[in-house]
Amino acid sequence: MEGTKRAILSVLLASLWVSISEFVRNEFLLKSFWIDHYQSLGIVFPSEPLNGAIWGIWSLCFTIGLYILTKKFNYLQSSLLSWFVGFVFMWLVIGNMGVLPFGILPYAIPLSLLEAFVATFIIIRTKGTKK
Repeated sequence: MEGTKRAILSVLLASLWVSISEFVRNEFLLKSFWIDHYQSLGIVFPSEPLNGAIWGIWSLCFTIGLYILTKKFNYLQSSLLSWFVGFVFMWLVIGNMGVLPFGILPYAIPLSLLEAFVATFIIIRTKGTKK
């Protein structure tokens, strides 16, 4: 039971970090990119509370996947693989849909890498393994 509690704590703390990181990056640092790009498409950037809740679910799913990766891979491998699957795949999809403002990538890439590395660190430290 102790292992289950630590796993849940690890995922929740990492998910909290990812949610805060996403919020700060997209609401404070990059929001003008999103709004301008969406206006150029003739649509409104979705920033309703429901959208925030969905991003919270995404953060939780991301950290659950990351937790699983840390069971098999080391810190660097888990961080990079989670970043690739969580962010690169997302950018490919929203880029393909035409709703990705490519101007955010010089900022989003390093910040999302930091997000993945810190989330991995949180999980590894709180679950009590040495990977």
